[in-house]
Amino acid sequence: MTKFIISIDQGTTSSRAVLFSESGEIVGTSQQEFTQHFPNDGWVEHDPEEIWQTTVESVSNVLKETNTAVGSVAAIGITNQRETTLVWDRNSGEVVYRAIVWQDRRTADYCESLREAGFEDVVKQKTGLLLDPYFSGTKLRWILNNVPGVRDRAEKGELAFGTVDTFLLWRLTEGACHKTDATNASRTLLFNIHTQQWDDELLQKMDIPRSLLPEVLDSSAAFGDTAEHLFGASIPVAGMAGDQHCALFGQGCFDAGMLKSTYGTGCFAILNTGEQALQSNNKLLTTVAYRLNGKVTYALEGSIFVAGAAVQWLRDSLKIIDHAAETQAIAEATEDSAGVYLVPAFTGLGAPYWDADARGALLGMTRDSGVNEIVTATLQSVCYQTKDLLEAMSSDGIQTNVLRVDGGMVENDWVMQYLSDTLQIEVDRPEVIETTALGACFLAGLQVGIFESLDDLKAKWQLQRKFSPQRSANLMDSRYKGWQQAVSRVRTNE
Repeated sequence: MTKFIISIDQGTTSSRAVLFSESGEIVGTSQQEFTQHFPNDGWVEHDPEEIWQTTVESVSNVLKETNTAVGSVAAIGITNQRETTLVWDRNSGEVVYRAIVWQDRRTADYCESLREAGFEDVVKQKTGLLLDPYFSGTKLRWILNNVPGVRDRAEKGELAFGTVDTFLLWRLTEGACHKTDATNASRTLLFNIHTQQWDDELLQKMDIPRSLLPEVLDSSAAFGDTAEHLFGASIPVAGMAGDQHCALFGQGCFDAGMLKSTYGTGCFAILNTGEQALQSNNKLLTTVAYRLNGKVTYALEGSIFVAGAAVQWLRDSLKIIDHAAETQAIAEATEDSAGVYLVPAFTGLGAPYWDADARGALLGMTRDSGVNEIVTATLQSVCYQTKDLLEAMSSDGIQTNVLRVDGGMVENDWVMQYLSDTLQIEVDRPEVIETTALGACFLAGLQVGIFESLDDLKAKWQLQRKFSPQRSANLMDSRYKGWQQAVSRVRTNE
């Protein structure tokens, strides 16, 4: 009998379920957007119940729409928006506060106080991360200290913490399993990536009870079985990893030196560094790429907070486009932004600047500037931000001549060509651009025996189109200098 794998891809703006065949081909997809909440400047929240409902409905819908019997689903893989932080009651499953999203900046002052106290070197050495509101640990501390009664309940062992993967697993198994994987644990500021353990010194510093924390497993493992009534039969959850780690896995970047960049809500470039946990001197992050059979593969990562979200801003806030797809034709007709730069620091700047207080700006406007220039500048900002990351990698002594790309934004041919021109390297777009979901499928399939090995998976990667530089290096260097000047105008930590 044909076997299928369902990938739950719970992202920042939508929940998706993707049904894959046993050969790794997409059979069907169901997706639902959900509400973004912005209660204060720099605060971003999600309703956990909406995350849960859209996830369950997406899985049910993809089974129904493809007429797939639930009994033929061999496994579920979960991939998730990382760092987003939830705390819930162990008995009722009720969440004590809305999910604090990875983009949220409310703990910037606390991070600064830890930095001033000289604690960042300890954090960097143990976790590979920097002291930034981006990560889960300070968000968890905020919930404990600011939601009435929560700290007392946590210290009594009544509450559980998790990133979105852990929350979904808990709900899918009706509280039977409180687990995460090594990639998601590595993004919390609480996990020692060298010992692969929750770290007592970090927990003590942030005053976080150990009883809140989930068990940490490999990325491909027996996480638990879904409750039978949810989908009509119980399905094993067999793979779990953060979205960017799954994208690296789905891109077949299993060898040290291979690089991928994902263009979704944000943009994330991850370089496989093999068994070495390389430390960056240029504010890139050292992280767990994936963990299989107890063996850790590490990566170097650059994180950009706003990529596709800037196009969403054009659509939803400025209302100057109706659909993201319109941007390609506008940019092709416009060709250049005529000196206009958008710095999309709506929730601060990520790598390599790490400026939580920076805010977005449109610069270089003249009387001739209009919608077309603003749209083009928005697309260009994604390419310039990627160059920021590759420049940081270059300063760390890492050179690459090929970038594998994925995520919804890479369907835009103009952006991909401009990206190749900006970086002056080849940009490879695969046949399957849903590589985040594909990575979750691969991890789950390895656990249940549908896929045999990494070599088996590597052979499944196929090139759809290669973009090579066409614009001159001198022209692109000039435009990039303009970008750097624009960024310097919004930074607060120079």
